[in-house]
Amino acid sequence: MKTVLIVEDSATTRSMIRAIIEDFDELETVEATSGFEALKQLPAHELDLVVTDINMPDINGLELINFIRKDERYVNIPIIIISTERSEEDKKRGVALGANAYITKPFKPNDLRELLKELFDL
Repeated sequence: MKTVLIVEDSATTRSMIRAIIEDFDELETVEATSGFEALKQLPAHELDLVVTDINMPDINGLELINFIRKDERYVNIPIIIISTERSEEDKKRGVALGANAYITKPFKPNDLRELLKELFDL
């Protein structure tokens, strides 16, 4: 079983992402409503993927990615950004910080499904 941390302040978006991920029997989810809460979840679980928004209260998604990539315990965990930030500059910044993929909102559920299949060989 693989564990995915969903970091998203919108309950609606979080539950949509959870439903897509949990379509796969091999995947389970853990949730955080902010970057700060995500930092508390990291050491509490064996994570196989982080899916994060950028715009959140307290610690934003880019700051979270920066933290994850600087900590040797988490450096190899794949990260997917799902955000309303659509500019090429935002996408480049996210990837430069260490995100493996960037999906813009609104997104099609299949976009995330395909990435999950690719990442986990499902």
